[in-house]
Amino acid sequence: MAERWTIGEFSRITHLSIRALRRYHEQDLLIPQEVDPATGYRYYTPAQVRPALTIRRLRELDLPLADLRLFLKAEAAGGDGTDRDAAQRIVAAHLRRLEDRLGRTQRAVEALRELLDPRAERTVSLEVLPPQRVLAVALDVPRKSDLSWYDAAMRDLDAAAGRRPVLPPGGRYAHELFTEGHGRATVYLPAETPLPPGAPVTVKELRLPERTAAVATHIGPHDDLDLTYSAVGSFAAHNDLRSQDVVEEIYLVGPRDTAQPDRWRTLVAWLIDPTPVRPPT
Repeated sequence: MAERWTIGEFSRITHLSIRALRRYHEQDLLIPQEVDPATGYRYYTPAQVRPALTIRRLRELDLPLADLRLFLKAEAAGGDGTDRDAAQRIVAAHLRRLEDRLGRTQRAVEALRELLDPRAERTVSLEVLPPQRVLAVALDVPRKSDLSWYDAAMRDLDAAAGRRPVLPPGGRYAHELFTEGHGRATVYLPAETPLPPGAPVTVKELRLPERTAAVATHIGPHDDLDLTYSAVGSFAAHNDLRSQDVVEEIYLVGPRDTAQPDRWRTLVAWLIDPTPVRPPT
């Protein structure tokens, strides 16, 4: 067997076009074993077949060039376990990103199919939520915030509660938090005992009153939570129910309970003004 192949021979063996091989060379991804200084001809070796095919797959999966170069550098370092682990971590992180993107795409497709089906309808009912004693963290969420405010609130609530309550956590959110991107939020945990000494100063005792709401249970991840919000909001408007300025979410099953988003259950309660209303149609 020849110890080196021309770029044409290497192209036939790997099914990579000559143009792609030249591009890999220009990008310092796959450098030929030898380049004739007089003719510029590129020559490759059998040992470069697997790296060439690996590069092709990683580029097809949109691994950024900078990450790909780090991967190839770690791979080329040899048999050192540390280098091998570093290379594997680069690819594993990218595969997780791809899986997340695929999951979001699949859920978007499912949501779109539901929106395009005129018969699809989420179940909404008018219910009265009982009064409840809770430990709560109230805050004004600023513009362009990520969900770190929620995580911080839950950490303070867990520290104050000491042990996990039997009843699920929840949150009360001003509508402007969704319409304007900022607004008032109150995150809570049900509590049967008084606020203990030494609890975080952000945590207060609060008694939620009895409240009437258009209610639906959202099933699964929160990517299409807007569909459930639309259902409860439309129900309230259709039945001439006067909306309060607050919507409530109760996390019946959530990330604290399971790492499987398909098992999540979120009660969405569109709070209604308690004045008498006509029965829903």
